[in-house]
Amino acid sequence: MREEYSRKMVEVTTTNLLREQDTDKQPVLDVRNLGIDFGGLTAVDGFTMSIGPTEISGLIGPNGAGKTTIFNLLTSVYQPTRGSILLNGIDTKGMTTAKVNRLGIARTFQNIRLFSEMTALDNVKVGMHNSIKCSFLSSLLRLPPYYKAERGANERAMELLDFMGLTDVANVKAGALPYGVQRRLEIVRALATNPSIVLLDEPAAGMNPSETAELMHQIRRIRDTFQIAIFLIEHDMNLVMNVCEAIMVVNYGRVIAKGTPEQIKQNPAVIEAYLGRKDG
Repeated sequence: MREEYSRKMVEVTTTNLLREQDTDKQPVLDVRNLGIDFGGLTAVDGFTMSIGPTEISGLIGPNGAGKTTIFNLLTSVYQPTRGSILLNGIDTKGMTTAKVNRLGIARTFQNIRLFSEMTALDNVKVGMHNSIKCSFLSSLLRLPPYYKAERGANERAMELLDFMGLTDVANVKAGALPYGVQRRLEIVRALATNPSIVLLDEPAAGMNPSETAELMHQIRRIRDTFQIAIFLIEHDMNLVMNVCEAIMVVNYGRVIAKGTPEQIKQNPAVIEAYLGRKDG
């Protein structure tokens, strides 16, 4: 029987908010004073946060605020100019994107990056490359360990597709799938890496209202089933306010607010960032 979780958040020292049941656990992601400069331009500065092991958090802000740059820093696409990133207690400084993925961070992208000519099933299996245990020689000579690993990979990939209701498109090329289905498939591929945290970059982009409502349900279900953290960027405020337990707001590369959805809705700095300052 699935365990029910409360949305109660508590303040803790050195971080913003953590779920009540995560306060005695090591954060899955602990970021301190993160910053990056491109030439003379500071894109992100003083970014600090912690995310608990089963937390759903959101990162919002106006266009150009630095949100995707932060995701690129967290996944080692960019190396920070200053600050630190601890993933499951390990400093990721100098690591490649592949290595931080093996440590437990997975990501989807604002612009879908599936292998369009590969089937949905094969796209998911690509995400499992870190966990498939088979030697090069066994693969080359098609020895029994190869077939055993291949069967296991197929079974696991089909389980993940079934979880997101995608078994009927398993053998369809990813590029031929409807946009909303491709979004879900990209999440499945991220889950195939066996992450401890998934970063979702605008997962509702291009979705209609019914698809967005289903996505909200799936995000909660992913957290509860896999017991992992989810950190998302999203412009759909209805999704953010209804699924996230803690929200950070950035503007011009700096954090301007942290809190629960209720606190963020009423924060004057957030209102000004989105709507502008009222004159007089």
